[in-house]
Amino acid sequence: MLKNFTKLAALTLSIALAGIGTAHAAPATTGGALASFVPLILIMVIFYFLLIRPQQKRMKDHQNMIASLKKGDKIITGGGIYGTITDVKDGFVRVEIADGVRIKVKQDTISGLAD
Repeated sequence: MLKNFTKLAALTLSIALAGIGTAHAAPATTGGALASFVPLILIMVIFYFLLIRPQQKRMKDHQNMIASLKKGDKIITGGGIYGTITDVKDGFVRVEIADGVRIKVKQDTISGLAD
């Protein structure tokens, strides 16, 4: 049994080694470096126009909205609290959320103007 196993192992090893000597590498293509970067550049352009540019526009619109806040504006905060601005100072606003109930909110957390 051991003799048959040894013959089988030797045969397998010789077949594997014979395959190594006959393998040929694929020829290198000229201009392949530039051609391989074209899809990467195309993906970057698509990401810019579909993800980055719209996000920058939303951030700019949000900053403009925050800069234009004034007393009497009805707003909604990022936490979902509706209220009316009673005072604007140093990056914070005082918001009246019920009769006589006023909270201090950081301007950046205001998500938009309420209807």
